[in-house]
Amino acid sequence: MNVRIALAQVSAQQDKQKNLQKAVKFMKEASSKGAKLICFPEMSFDIFFPQYRAERKYFELAEKIPGKTVRKFQKEAKELNIITVFNMYEEDKKGEYYDCSPVINFDGKISGKSRMMHIAELPNYNEKFYYWQGNTGFPVYNGGGFCFGIAICYDRHYPEQLRALTLNGADLILVPTATSLPEFKTIWEVEMQAAAVTNQVYIAVVNKVGKDDNMTFFGGSFVVNPRGEVIARASYDDDELLLVDIDLNVIKETRNILPFLRDRRPEIYSILCEK
Repeated sequence: MNVRIALAQVSAQQDKQKNLQKAVKFMKEASSKGAKLICFPEMSFDIFFPQYRAERKYFELAEKIPGKTVRKFQKEAKELNIITVFNMYEEDKKGEYYDCSPVINFDGKISGKSRMMHIAELPNYNEKFYYWQGNTGFPVYNGGGFCFGIAICYDRHYPEQLRALTLNGADLILVPTATSLPEFKTIWEVEMQAAAVTNQVYIAVVNKVGKDDNMTFFGGSFVVNPRGEVIARASYDDDELLLVDIDLNVIKETRNILPFLRDRRPEIYSILCEK
């Protein structure tokens, strides 16, 4: 079975309405070209405010789920019949703040949400001030013939999370990110190639692109198959809609040849939870 997915590699301006208009344009194009799912990068329609250290005014960017932005994409997803995954700054009912990716189904209903579990504190990534640690676990969503999970940005560096999503049934792991550090560029593809091989799943990474005050996001969104092959890659410079056909049969074929998951020994891995 083949499934067409779309990765919307986008830049973000100060004007959120223009960012949203561009997103809808990409959704329409993806739908018209047969994509069942579209995924946007981290902080899809806002500037990347964690580059600024401890400025409380950015808490005002947070929205509830559902809120104005989510409702807009519920409407668009239903009209276009496309699963839509984007990323936003969420304020929950308790007044806690999360880096969150809501999932909107074909019918416009909210399938669920995944929060970033691992919070970075790096140059230009002052995230521990703005984000609570995620608490949604590792949900997997039904895409209609396939299942997918989400690992947001920094989460991709933790093999435990990618394995948990795989064990929960993901055929595809989406990685919405906002990556700019040159240190990350050196491992950009190879890290996810290794993860795709060890978990025998598809991994789709969608990055922001372009200048954002102190930061320049380098784009380069890509998809890796369960054999570790990069099967599609976006530019490093521009907004781009990357359309990719993934063959779900490759997952079964790869696992039959190299049964890594079958030969796991969970009973000897307790040290992973003790250290």
